[in-house]
Amino acid sequence: MIITRSPLRITLGGGGTDLPSYYKEHTGFLISAAINQYVFVTLHRAFENGYALRYSKTERVESIDKIEHPLMREAIRYTGVKDPNLDISSFADIPGGTGLGSSGSFTTALLKALYAHQGKFVSPAQLAEDACHIEMDILKEPVGKQDQYIAAYGGLTCFEFLPDGKVNATPLNISRQSLYSLEDNLVMFFTGYSRKASAVLKDQDDRTKQKDSDMLHNLHFVKELGMRSQRALESGDLLEFGKMMHEHWEHKKRRSQGISNPDIDRWYDLARDNGAIGGKLIGAGGGGFLLFYTENKMHLRKTLSDEGLREVRFRFDFDGTRSVISP
Repeated sequence: MIITRSPLRITLGGGGTDLPSYYKEHTGFLISAAINQYVFVTLHRAFENGYALRYSKTERVESIDKIEHPLMREAIRYTGVKDPNLDISSFADIPGGTGLGSSGSFTTALLKALYAHQGKFVSPAQLAEDACHIEMDILKEPVGKQDQYIAAYGGLTCFEFLPDGKVNATPLNISRQSLYSLEDNLVMFFTGYSRKASAVLKDQDDRTKQKDSDMLHNLHFVKELGMRSQRALESGDLLEFGKMMHEHWEHKKRRSQGISNPDIDRWYDLARDNGAIGGKLIGAGGGGFLLFYTENKMHLRKTLSDEGLREVRFRFDFDGTRSVISP
């Protein structure tokens, strides 16, 4: 039995600049943080011939080509696993479609399990790049590289996405005191809306490829804001970071009409009136989780709980994708 896990993530600045349509021309930059909410994958040899796959549905097929789940099919094919008697299951602390990077976390956890099954060790960089290759090159999904890389590396990490496709990963140089304060002052609430990120990301991707001036200006600004967020966090100015979260959200909403909706706008404004310094919707937009920075957690929690929003508490994860049980 092999069990692997990958952390989900929140973005602390620069989100959206990790798509190739942007970084191949302008270089991308963002800060991402892995959290202790996970996607798990279990893998073991089955007695029956064929592949038994369990996720939101169950598949039993005789060959790789018949696997419906695209990430499972292509990951098995890509890693060259020849064992025709595999039982693979996946489950998560938080469901997909909620903006926390679950697809990238699932792919890295699955690859880690498949490589462990073959007795192979791969570095976080290789694991992330393999996951990106499957999602972006093989399956042609309009996604960026953030989710796969932060899942593989863990921690609070600054990523620079270079035009040649290489990725520089550097731990955020934040003091222990600031780290604990940041962790304590970030609060996250589920909006009740789930969505598939590809629609929002495709609009951004298409407009970036068309060199839409409004989109490019927005992404340039958000990248610069990510760099300013890095400086604020590393200098311990968390109040300034909170204000920049608000600035980020105001610009992010302008990318597409699908990023927010009247309920999300109302909850956001309510939070700002009740203790939140700043915040934003995590992920591509359209639903998922609202993340806020606040120095008055109790009042903000009561206000949003009274609105029926469910809080998900978290800590940062520093392990990245790892084997929980290995052969």
